[in-house]
Amino acid sequence: MLIKPNKYRHKVIFYLLFILITATFTNIVNAHTVKISNDIGATLHIEPKDRARAGEITPVWFALTQKGGKTVPLKDCNCHLAIYAQPHTPGEPALVEPPLKPMNAERYEGIPGAEITFPKPGVYELQLTGKPRTGENWQPFELKFEVIVATGNPTVAQGLENTAHKSGQSSKGLDLVKPVLIGAIILSSIGIIVFLVNL
Repeated sequence: MLIKPNKYRHKVIFYLLFILITATFTNIVNAHTVKISNDIGATLHIEPKDRARAGEITPVWFALTQKGGKTVPLKDCNCHLAIYAQPHTPGEPALVEPPLKPMNAERYEGIPGAEITFPKPGVYELQLTGKPRTGENWQPFELKFEVIVATGNPTVAQGLENTAHKSGQSSKGLDLVKPVLIGAIILSSIGIIVFLVNL
C-alpha cells in the first residue's frame, strides 16, 4: 500500500521546528531593563546573568547614556540609589541605600554601580535618581527598575571570600552545561524532523 504524502506535512514540520527553536533560545537571551527619564536613559545589568538571589551579594550597574548615546559616568552625575521592597507606599523610607561606585563593565567606563544583598526573595524596586554635576548639560532624572529576586543561599554572602576560587571553577562547569544541552536539543529536533519527513 502506497501512502500519499500530505501536502501540509512540510508546513507542520516547519512550524514545529520554529516553536521548538524559539522555546529553546527564549531562555538563553538575557533581558536587560531599559528606562528613560527626560534626556537620560539607563540599562540595568545584574550580575551574574541578570539573576538576583536573596542573601547573596549581587553586583548591579547602570549603563547611563544621554540623548545621542554619550555615556554618563558616575563622576559627572550626582546619583543616588534607593531600594524598596514591593509593594511600598510613597514616602516610605527605603529598605537600603547602597553607596554607588564607578564600575567598568562591557564597553562602559566609570558608570554607576553597587553591590546589593537582597534580604529575601520577592519583588524590589531600584530607584536611581541623579542630577548633573557642574558643567554637564542634561536634566535631572528618576528611573525605577523592578527586580525579581529568587531564593538564594544566605551563607554565600557570609563566606564569599573563602569560596571565591571554588565557586569560580564550579560556575565554569555549569556554563558548559547550557551549550551541551542546546546541542542535544537541536540534534533531537533534527532527528524528529528526519523521522517525520520519511513517514
